[in-house]
Amino acid sequence: MEIDIASDNTSLDDKTEDYCENPTRDALTEGILTLLKPTVDQLDERIRTTRISQIELRQQIDSLTEELLKINEFLKFPLELDVYVTKLINAKQKVVVINNILQKTEERITKIYQAVEKEKNKQKVLLDHI
Repeated sequence: MEIDIASDNTSLDDKTEDYCENPTRDALTEGILTLLKPTVDQLDERIRTTRISQIELRQQIDSLTEELLKINEFLKFPLELDVYVTKLINAKQKVVVINNILQKTEERITKIYQAVEKEKNKQKVLLDHI
């Protein structure tokens, strides 16, 4: 069995010097970064406002639950509010779950934003060294 010594290797390792001086790649990277940054920023802001709304909703649910319990205590013939209190508690749990999902999404978006900024800075450094 003969071993082929000649290499047709086209990996990035062999093209490291060309990689830094590729204006098409640089323009494409800059274009992609320019397209992604506003979208990431907008999504991040919308998640923040949604999280704030979720927190406010959770507080209102807590307040309403307390009021219903007080009303039930003061009535001589208590109403069957347990069903409604249970529904409010279930709604609150859903709000908490959604808030957690939004928080994790915001963390992911922050990581994407940081990666975009890192790539942008890397491109800037590479262009400055040329």
